[in-house]
Amino acid sequence: MKNRVFSGAQPSGKLTLGNYLGALRNWVKLQENYECIYCVVDMHAITVWQDPQELAAQTRQAAAAYIASGVDPEKSILFNQSQVSGHAELAWIFNCVARLGWLNRMTQFKDKAGKNRENASTGLYVYPNLMAADILLYQATHVPVGEDQKQHLELTRDIAQKFNHDFGVDLFPITEPLILGEGARVMSLRDGTKKMSKSDPSEYSRINLNDDSDTIAQKIRKAKTDAELIPGKADLLEGRAEAQNLIGIYAALSEVSRDTVCAEFEGKGFGDFKKALTELAVAKLAPITEEMARIEQDHAYIDGILRSGAEKADAIAQPILKEVKKAVGFLS
Repeated sequence: MKNRVFSGAQPSGKLTLGNYLGALRNWVKLQENYECIYCVVDMHAITVWQDPQELAAQTRQAAAAYIASGVDPEKSILFNQSQVSGHAELAWIFNCVARLGWLNRMTQFKDKAGKNRENASTGLYVYPNLMAADILLYQATHVPVGEDQKQHLELTRDIAQKFNHDFGVDLFPITEPLILGEGARVMSLRDGTKKMSKSDPSEYSRINLNDDSDTIAQKIRKAKTDAELIPGKADLLEGRAEAQNLIGIYAALSEVSRDTVCAEFEGKGFGDFKKALTELAVAKLAPITEEMARIEQDHAYIDGILRSGAEKADAIAQPILKEVKKAVGFLS
């Protein structure tokens, strides 16, 4: 079987620097060595309320961000999840394979539902099964994951193994994680212990991919740090979460190690460092921001890319789904 990658991001807000460094940039590199399927996972987005008009706009914006970052629709399949019905069909079958105990252990439901657990949608509770369906619908062999997504991939592997065992087939691969270098986990600019998130209520917690240069500079200038100087080695930053985060962002943007960044700025304060980080971030992100803005204006182009990608994805998915239904005992 050819190595196949599946990945996606929710269109539930503006994509951030964290999405770029942790996902999009790596997706571009993977195109050279894998068959890649990249999805705007709009069905995941509606596990919490989304304004319909905003969801449509944010789906196009996410697709524009993928393309502007370097995802090539000629090399990879790019589509939005809801255009391929197999995701929902396989997710229902997996709802009947996964165990309640498995879902009860998923930490992201607890984090997202918080104290309003009883008012959370059932979709939010079972969305890890939909995530497993996203991956296994294409028999993906590899998934690029961050530290916080390992648990979801483990669930996917559990579901694949149980399905294969219960129905006496060897249909689903045991998907392997791809954990890729510096930038795999970018933290909030206001709290170095929290992941940078597009759902954080503070705009100053994140850099959005469509922020202009002045906004990027302002956000980095206001980023939380401490009064200590930068040490010569990255391990000496232990216990300084915000300092670690900014050094990590610089390392990821410049594609060097954190030790290299510390050596370059050893003995300097964060006032000087933030100026250098701003120049680097603007240089790297401005071309993407400009290209995003250009593509986003052309709805016909984006819709055409997503529609064409959905047709290609469906062509891969249907034979696999047919085998799944046959294994389960569904007549066709």
